[in-house]
Amino acid sequence: MKQGLIVFLNGTSSAGKTSISMELIKQKEILFHHLAIDDFFYNFNDLINNKFPDLKPVKELDDGVIGQIIFDPLISMYYATIKLFLEMGLNVIVDTVIDNDKWFNDYLDVLSDYLTIFIGVRCSKEELARREQIRGDRKIGLANSQFDIVYGFNEYDLEVNTEELNPSECAEKILSFIKSDKDYSAFKKLSKRDINSV
Repeated sequence: MKQGLIVFLNGTSSAGKTSISMELIKQKEILFHHLAIDDFFYNFNDLINNKFPDLKPVKELDDGVIGQIIFDPLISMYYATIKLFLEMGLNVIVDTVIDNDKWFNDYLDVLSDYLTIFIGVRCSKEELARREQIRGDRKIGLANSQFDIVYGFNEYDLEVNTEELNPSECAEKILSFIKSDKDYSAFKKLSKRDINSV
């Protein structure tokens, strides 16, 4: 059985990745499985909040320390789950924000050998800020803080602009690209980032 295909949607928070993913899942031509990093974080948070509702830390921890203890292993589990699905021959929509050089390098370590369509999900800073206000479940300015590193890639197999196209139109554009049998070469050209250079 052949390995599955990755549809990697690269965009900031609120760019429209999840909405596009839902449209890709609804269509019947190609079966996709949506794996979003948010689900991994939300499940962990639900576990802590439900099992320990009155938890009161005695000591405050720096975000970097929390990241090393909790977020890095969750990211590793996320990548491992993507790999598991691919090895089972399943097509995966990768819905995450890689705004961290270590996480980007870890992704390449685990998944660089798999067939990947690298898609830029574009949206202006102004529109991202507007969407954050409407959503109410994202820290205002989060997308802006991610913008430069998330969109720091020079080449994609395909780009969609969620200000110009609605989620259904973006999904159709992606499907058309997949069915065209064009070469998926952009992701193969990516190389690890020098973490010490920042």
